[in-house]
This record gives sequence, C-alpha cells and structure tokens, in this order.
Amino acid sequence: MPNIDTGNTGFMLLCSSLVMLMTPGLAFFYGGLVSRRNVLTIMMQSFVSMGWTTVIWFAVGYSLCFSGGAGGVIGNLDMAFLRGVTLSTPSPTPGIPLLVHVAYQMMFAIITPALITGAFANRVTFKAYLVFLTLWLLFVYFPFVHMIWGGGLLQKWGVLDFAGGIVVHNTAGLAALASVLYVGRRKVLDGGAHNVPLVALGTGLLWFGWYGFNAGSEFRVDGVTAVAFLNTDVAASFAAITWLAVGWWMEKRPTFVGLLTGAVAGLATITPAAGYVSPVSAVIIGIVSGGVCYFAVALKNRLRWDDALDVWGVHGVGGALGTVLLGVFAATAFNPNGADGLIAGNWTFFTKQLAAVALSSVWAFGFTYGMLWLIDKITPVKVNQQAEESGLDAALHGETAYLGGN
Repeated sequence: MPNIDTGNTGFMLLCSSLVMLMTPGLAFFYGGLVSRRNVLTIMMQSFVSMGWTTVIWFAVGYSLCFSGGAGGVIGNLDMAFLRGVTLSTPSPTPGIPLLVHVAYQMMFAIITPALITGAFANRVTFKAYLVFLTLWLLFVYFPFVHMIWGGGLLQKWGVLDFAGGIVVHNTAGLAALASVLYVGRRKVLDGGAHNVPLVALGTGLLWFGWYGFNAGSEFRVDGVTAVAFLNTDVAASFAAITWLAVGWWMEKRPTFVGLLTGAVAGLATITPAAGYVSPVSAVIIGIVSGGVCYFAVALKNRLRWDDALDVWGVHGVGGALGTVLLGVFAATAFNPNGADGLIAGNWTFFTKQLAAVALSSVWAFGFTYGMLWLIDKITPVKVNQQAEESGLDAALHGETAYLGGN
C-alpha cells in the first residue's frame, strides 16, 4: 500500500464532488437562458455528458490522458477499463490514491464538452450530439489533457495551465465557434432567457463548484491551495462588477444576467492562473476579463454569429486571455513550482503561453469543424425548421418542462 495522506485524500474527494456539481449547475445556467420550449433539451445535453463521458473515461479516457506517451500528443491504452488499477497503484500525485485522481479528472472531462452546448442551443439533433460528444473527447479533449497535464508535449515544453484555461475553456470556446459557423443561424427566433432565477441558481452552483475546480488542482492542501481559492473568488467578483458597470454604461441599465455572465467570465479567465499568481494580479485579471469578454460578446453580436449563450465570448476568450495573462503575471513567489512571467522579464515563458493558445485554438476549431462535417454525412446535425418552431423538447424528446405551452 502506498503512503496515503488522509487529509489530502479527503480534500480531493470533496473537490471531486464540487466539480461534479458544476455540471448540473451548468444545466441550470443554460436552461434558464433559453426559451421554455427548449429548456429540457439543453439541460439533458449536460446531464447525458455525466453518464456517457463517464463510460468513455472508464473505458479509454483516463488511460489515453495519463498512461504512457511521455512528451507526446496522446497516451496509450495500458490502463483501459482501469486494468491493473488497485489500491496500491502509484498515483501521479503522491499522497492520494490513483482512484481519487481518476475521479477528479473525470469530473473535468464531463463538464468540458457540456460547455459547448450553449453555442448551438436549439439547433442540433440529439443523435448528432452524442456522436459529437464522443469524437470531441477522443480527438480534442484527451490529447490536450495529455499534452498539458499527462506528461505530454506542452508540459515538457514548459506550458502552464493550473486548472484548465487551455484544456477546458479555450478548447470548448473555439469548438463552440466552429459549431456556430458550421451549423448556422437559427431559423426561428428564440424568446431568450425564460427564467433568470434559474440562471442565478446555475451561476451560484458553478461559482461554488469552481473552488473545487481551481483549489483542487493543487492536489493537496498547502499555501498554493489557499491562494488558488482566494484568487478564484477575487477574479470572479471583480469581473462581475466590471461587466455590470460596462453593461450599465453601454446599455444604459444594469442587468442581472450581465452580472451573472461577468462572474462566469471571471471564473473562466482566472482558471489557468489561479495557483500561479498573486491576489493583486487576480484582481487585474478579473477586471480585464469583465471588460474584454463583454466586448467579445458585443463583437459576436455585431458579426451576427449565432452563439446562443456566448460560449466563445465567455469561455473561449476568457480561457485564452487567462492563459496569456498567466504569461504576464506568473510569480514563483506564489508558487515555487510555477514560473515567473513577463513582468519579471521572462519573455520565454510568455511566448510559450501564446504559442499554446494558438495551437489549442487552431486544433479545437479545425477538428470540431471537421467532425461536424463528418457527422453530417452519417446523421443530420441540424434539426428541421418544424422542430425549431415546436421546440426541441417536444420534437426530439416528447417532453415539456412546463404545462401550458411556450
């Protein structure tokens, strides 16, 4: 039996539970933002990821991410179906059982593709989504987990991503943009957010779960865990207030949805940097995030991209921005295992972060667009106009969220 630190193990089990809670939180967040006739469809897309992604993760996912393939793009199948995993199997993070590492990383795999669904809300068939979910995990998410966290190419090169700015948010955001451009605009105008309190509930669950997402990525309880926890809240709060203020100035009124969206943008942006920067830097990252992500969404609207729930503007731009700002503000004073950024004169690290953002953006966009084209040859990706008019809940699933129509 390896030497198990019960405190760290208990902490990581708690963090795994918090990250798991984020996927239902996302379902509520997205569900409140769409119309009454489509709420079940988009919520189901999040919940089905909890089931199907777990199956794929158990079968091949964990092995492809964390077994073999040192310095490469993808791992091997030595640990497929958790073959050979016992209580004494060494963990990549000493002090906790390998099984806890499997569970924690699985929760990340579950929520990442679910983020993309907000972009093509009310337009995609359920069968196509299941195929998309499978292929996207295999060809986009798993390679980047391996390259950055599993001993692969980018990790060996010195790229840092504390909790998923590249692995989760930038890849999902660029996949969202590719999906929007491939699937096209909705033919039927959507009524917009039908239940703002549901959006608020989802935001609260996401924010709460994000402490497990970011602080848990230290994989033990120490000073870095504490700074990651504090940075998470600080960045989210400053981003929320910044978005609220900018929106108030631009739109002449403060909106609750704007405040909530700003908080999520701040959470996405601080994710890659949470355990590598100071709380003062987290304040700056939060403020920049609230402004930049707001104007990214405004640009999307001007270009008439039908990213229904602003996945690219919030997660894609936020993830990329946070990764680049990590290259600016990283400080070994706050994490000796990290790096010093551009402010400390480290141009090399900053350049590597930029290159990693470029690679992940091109990869995620290109593979996603190609996958959708391929899936469309097998089964229709986009629903017909009749289904859009009646609502996907009734058309695809024969269910409705509310009695009494739309």
